[in-house]
This record gives sequence, structure tokens and C-alpha cells, in this order.
Amino acid sequence: MIRVCIAGITGWTGAPVAAAVRAADDVELVAGVARTDPAHFSSVAEALDAVDADVLVDFTHASAVGPNVRAALERGVGVVVGSSGLDADDYDAIDALARERGVGVLAAGNFSLSAALVLRFATEAARHFETWEVIDYASAGKQDAPSGTAQELAERLATVRQPVLRVPVEDVVGAREARGASVAGTQVHSLRLPGFVVSTEVVFASGGERLTLRHDAGPTPDPYVAGTLLAIRAVPGLVGLTRGLDRILGDDAAA
Repeated sequence: MIRVCIAGITGWTGAPVAAAVRAADDVELVAGVARTDPAHFSSVAEALDAVDADVLVDFTHASAVGPNVRAALERGVGVVVGSSGLDADDYDAIDALARERGVGVLAAGNFSLSAALVLRFATEAARHFETWEVIDYASAGKQDAPSGTAQELAERLATVRQPVLRVPVEDVVGAREARGASVAGTQVHSLRLPGFVVSTEVVFASGGERLTLRHDAGPTPDPYVAGTLLAIRAVPGLVGLTRGLDRILGDDAAA
């Protein structure tokens, strides 16, 4: 039985994940963390000092996720990271601490199956196209940019190669900001508009043709629940950091 603590247990994703954990036969919900709900612990450190847990699931906020992950790893607890806000340096430090403590961390910008498959298919496409850019759509109120999904996609593409820019950004005539931000070498354009939840699109192009891969999230957290359960079950068998849900999808998962 895998014992689970959920940070952000009353949140949009955390609440249905908690319900799924309670309903599963092989995982057990032993604690929840919610800063504004007295029915739960107020911090990850407090929760993990009070109960025995194998995995912390974090669906909180960019400002909280880093300290939460460190608190878990320092106590020898594996982590499923579902919050955005961590950069490459943060992940390097998390990987080092997780390996030091002999536990696993699985971090994904998006825990839906379709988003995981976009990662896998985009990695293959980057081997055949030398140019691409990413468009990141989210609600008008989303504070972080790019989204965790878009950042993870750009970083994964960088493991294959750097895209070719026909006109380097420094040579752009006009507002260079119009070309987006460079994330791990990929130009990423973040749109923040009402009507979107999270959509991530990568456009590959070569002479005379284009390939577009796109993930669209609907208005409910349902797509993320099954992926989070997969991650919870995988973490006890990992050591160090694993980036991307696609890494654990079957024996032929991307290396």
C-alpha cells in the first residue's frame, strides 16, 4: 500500500485526485495540506512530521512548490510534482537531493494522457524537422508564463536538437519581444486570454509542409486524475528526477 499526502488537497486538481486515491485499492490517503482549511495540515513539513507517507503529491502554486518538494525529500518522501514554477536549475537541485536521499520525483507539466503523448510525438518529430515553435494558451488569470506544459515541451525538444532560426532574434527589425521568449532554445509564445484553460501547440515546418501537434485541456480536472495515479504508483520505484508522464507510459516509453 502506497501512503499518500496531497498538498493542495482542496484545490481544483487536488480534490478529485484525493477522491481517486481514497477509492483506489493500492494507495492510501494519509494526509492533506491546505493552508486555509483547518481540517487539514497547514504545511507539508507539519504533515510529514505527523504521519508516515511514501509519496507527496503537490498541486499547489509556483511560490510553494519548491519548498514543499524540498521538505518531502529531506524526510525521504518521494514526490509527484504537478505544480508549475520550477526552472531547470530547480530541477537539477531536486534531482541531486532526491538521489542523495534515495527517493524518486516525477514531475510533469501536465498529467493528462494526451499531453504526455504530445511530448512523445514531438520528440520524434524533432528528429525529422529542423524548425519549430511553441504556442502556449492559458486563461487570462494565469500568472506564470510559459505554462509548465509548454516549458516541459521546450526542454524535451532541446534534448533532441536546437531548432534553426532563419532570422536570429537579435537580428529582428522591430520589437524583438514579438518573437516570443527563448525557452531551452525554442521560441515560445504565451497567450493569456479568457476562454482557455491550458492548450499547448507545437508547429514543426520544413519546405512546403507543416506538422502541428496540440493538446487542449477542457474545463474539468478529470484528465489529470488517471495520470496522477500512474505517477503515484511509479514514484516508489524511481530514484532521482524523472521529467514527463510519458516516461512511464509502458515499456517503450521515451528514454
